[in-house]
Amino acid sequence: MASGKGKIFVVGYHQSAFGKLGPMSIQEMITDAAQGAAADAGIPLASVDVGSIGGLLVPVLNGQTLMAGMLAMVPGMAGKSIETVENACASGGQAIMSVVYKLLLGMGDVGIAIGVEKMRNAEGKMDGVLIGKALGTASHPENRDGKVFIFPHLFAEVMDRYMKEWGVTEEEFAHVPVNMYRHANLNPLAQMNKVQMSVEKVMTLEGPNRYVIDGLPLKTYEASQISDGYAGLILATQAGIDKLGIPRSKVVELAGFGVATDPLSVTGRDTIRPAGAYKAMNAAYDMAGIHPENVSVAEVHDCFGVMGALSVEILGLADPGKGVAYFVDGKGRVDGGVVPINTSGGLIAKGHPVGATGVAMVGWNYRQLTGAVPEALQVPNPRCAASFNIGGPICSSVAVVLKAL
Repeated sequence: MASGKGKIFVVGYHQSAFGKLGPMSIQEMITDAAQGAAADAGIPLASVDVGSIGGLLVPVLNGQTLMAGMLAMVPGMAGKSIETVENACASGGQAIMSVVYKLLLGMGDVGIAIGVEKMRNAEGKMDGVLIGKALGTASHPENRDGKVFIFPHLFAEVMDRYMKEWGVTEEEFAHVPVNMYRHANLNPLAQMNKVQMSVEKVMTLEGPNRYVIDGLPLKTYEASQISDGYAGLILATQAGIDKLGIPRSKVVELAGFGVATDPLSVTGRDTIRPAGAYKAMNAAYDMAGIHPENVSVAEVHDCFGVMGALSVEILGLADPGKGVAYFVDGKGRVDGGVVPINTSGGLIAKGHPVGATGVAMVGWNYRQLTGAVPEALQVPNPRCAASFNIGGPICSSVAVVLKAL
């Protein structure tokens, strides 16, 4: 990433398994994320100069604000420039951006971005109504009337509009979650790694699978998971890499990024052609000096199947209205696809611990570029990896492009 302050690199990553973390506390999650990321980079945590942490639901579900202070409690992190950020489901992506900005401003040479969310209790159970209400605060009040589960309702409406605009069927849409589950089955860190999925299973309304909102096409198996999880990412300038002696094999360039925010209300807004999302992704490409055809692998924000489809359009891998066909044609698969999408399993099958999601997207792409994912999920000789993280009703967008050295 060219700038007056030089380039930024990713040099280490650590995450938990996503799903149910039992009685593990927020402090324990933050501590393990920080120490694990530093250990992966092979550096002492005390060498980190700046940090940022995101966790959207922690204040509501866990009664904790000021998580920056919890990161400062991890040995070696006291007295540093750290803040807690909130950008809905893009909080993790925004935490990365916050660290990037500090490094570019010359506030340090090494930084850490952490995302965390604990959405289940010690027994692994969840309060769906409370979670839905908490997530719903990331929507505009005028869009909440008559909706119990606000975000499933809003995205079911987006899916319905997409189907009517482009003539796409529910059966075609079912290929999106099948792609994600196929990859999750090969990822031991994925929440749904033992669950097999098929188009027929998505289309069969039995057991837990049902229409989420009466009269709208979204089904349970097309929705992301309720997950505990955490992730930590170490970033550094060239000076930081040189100072700490980080080997080239651990270094990937954060070559481009883009951040944009559309109006919070979806009223009168084109949610199947979200302007800010396209702007953020194109800005990341421009900064990195690449085009969509240069992307080897991508992690996208498939909070619902329709976002998986929209995301490949926003990435420029499919024309508008052709995102579903990308999955129907098998182009998103790691085995024989064009540009594999969500080799981690994505939010639908890997899991969606909200605050950790944006960090995990970039972290998994980093692992792809350093050859550190499970062999069956490894893309051959990847050169560029793109990620697209959203918050709210396709409101906040954070796009990141990584390049192998």
